[in-house]
Amino acid sequence: MTILAAEGSYVWDGEGNRLLDFSSQMVNTNIGHQHPGVVEAIREQAAKLCTIAPAHVNDARSEAARLIAERTPGDLNRVFFTNGGADAVEHAIRMARLHTGRHKVLSRYRSYHGGTDTAINVTGDPRRWPNDHGNSGVVHFHGPFLYRSQFHAENEAQETERALAHLDQLIRFEGPDSIAAIVLESVPGTAGIMVPPPGYMAGVREICDRYGIVFIADEVMAGFGRTGKWFAIQHFDVVPDLLTFAKGVNSGYVPLGGVAIGDQIAATFAERAYPGGSHLLGSSAGHRRRGRHHQRDDRGEDRRERRPHRRRRARAGPARPRRETSVGG
Repeated sequence: MTILAAEGSYVWDGEGNRLLDFSSQMVNTNIGHQHPGVVEAIREQAAKLCTIAPAHVNDARSEAARLIAERTPGDLNRVFFTNGGADAVEHAIRMARLHTGRHKVLSRYRSYHGGTDTAINVTGDPRRWPNDHGNSGVVHFHGPFLYRSQFHAENEAQETERALAHLDQLIRFEGPDSIAAIVLESVPGTAGIMVPPPGYMAGVREICDRYGIVFIADEVMAGFGRTGKWFAIQHFDVVPDLLTFAKGVNSGYVPLGGVAIGDQIAATFAERAYPGGSHLLGSSAGHRRRGRHHQRDDRGEDRRERRPHRRRRARAGPARPRRETSVGG
């Protein structure tokens, strides 16, 4: 499909048809297309300073980090910016391996974590297969999903108990001292919207604490209001050691992702150089996205601004529609 224009919740194809963007492109345009405040922030930053190496301090990058850290749970008070979601997952796993001195990473089947080398191997669906050569150090396990239970459970309590017992047994069989991290989407996305049952995420947190394993919450898709809170993990009253984000942080206007880091892991890198970083324009879009031009309440909602904005854009789109339909994804 050819797309020539987009505003608010709509895109216009090459024939002038206005289409409702139900998928928000790659589940990332949380505030809709062409939000004027974010577009202006990118324009202002490009005129001022297009790029600077990650090692340098910059006000746009620092302000974006501050705004994100105000919203992340617990002690996730430090932010390492990347150029996207898969990049964030790669860095989170690298941090966990360096922090623990271990190599193996556990993740669930029916998950997706990105298209780069480690991220696609952590992924638990068939998109992994062409790149899975058995040498990535990743071990997959079954997560809870009562509708298609792997544990013959009859209710959510049984599903939680048996899924946690399965994970604990797998860790003991693989060797706890060999496992650096467990990576979980707080709410799985493209492989199916499988909301963890009550007690499961808290149980994973307890297992990680018991064996000294880093708990990585992948919030690339679910973060920034997708589930009604800033981050989906907040529904479960659990604080991970690392939290990855991208997509909704600036609605994908410029590539941006990151890792929110807890105190214990941050201490590992206090005197140790760590490579990587992000593009400055992404940070400028991120801090305007999070800042005064798009205020949200404590649940990550923005009804007062978003809905009137979308109504205005629907009335004043960039092209006259010949017919309307919808696009899923």
